[in-house]
Amino acid sequence: MKLLLTSGGVTNPSIRAALVRLLGKPIEESQALCVPTAQWGHPMCGPQSVRGLINGYEHLTGLGWASLGVLELTALPTIGAERWIPWVREADVLLVDGGDATYLSHWVRESGLADLLPSLPDKVWVGVSAGSMVMTPRIGKLFVEWPSAPDDRTLGVVDFSIFPHLNAFPDNSMADAERWADGLGAPAYAIDEETAIQVVDGVVEVISEGEWRRFQ
Repeated sequence: MKLLLTSGGVTNPSIRAALVRLLGKPIEESQALCVPTAQWGHPMCGPQSVRGLINGYEHLTGLGWASLGVLELTALPTIGAERWIPWVREADVLLVDGGDATYLSHWVRESGLADLLPSLPDKVWVGVSAGSMVMTPRIGKLFVEWPSAPDDRTLGVVDFSIFPHLNAFPDNSMADAERWADGLGAPAYAIDEETAIQVVDGVVEVISEGEWRRFQ
């Protein structure tokens, strides 16, 4: 897959231009599926926040897609792969929203989507917050909100971790990010709402009109 891992979505012209390059065509000609699943695992999210995503969150679902559908991962095991796999294959992009990354990781696996992803080299994955963090090996205990999470491990598609929402909240300062990174013992990035990390064929590129930092 082609990854565009963001903190707050497609928030500026640089990130939007990167998205268009990954799609290989205009947003207005692209079919999207949004994935709200991570929200159900976070205590600060619920029906109203999911409704906001589906109704057209300006930095993700409200970008002017040719078509927009919902892919709820928790439902997929009950309807059969023969129904939902064609939906995923026909879409140009998966728009994966935030919430709890460990809950999302669980359902990416349980739904069967994790097994499908390696066969989709041209598909674009746009993550927001937990939707980005789920692609990393670990998120750190700081970001685990799902009570049933066995640990802080996620999918490990990339080899670095992500600290999102840098400076967006009082407890998301650069000093907080430094302490978080020290506990991981692995490469990591802190990114703000104006930053994205693009990963294509293993090549990592930071796209930013804001503030970010890489921790070794």
